Amino acid sequence: MTFRERFMRHETEFDEIFDLTDKWGFSDDPRTLREYLGLTAEEEDVWISESDEALEELLVKERGS
Repeated sequence: MTFRERFMRHETEFDEIFDLTDKWGFSDDPRTLREYLGLTAEEEDVWISESDEALEELLVKERGS
């Protein structure tokens, strides 16, 4: 299960994304970081072009709380 799926189910906090990003960076996983985390293209764009906080706000809005 991806970070996004767990976050949307309230099974993890947003801060887990930082640990997973580090883990992905040191792995040989062939997936892109977006795929690894399960983010949509829109979410990735917000994260890259705006900030961590903007991504968190978007995800919280999407999950409804």
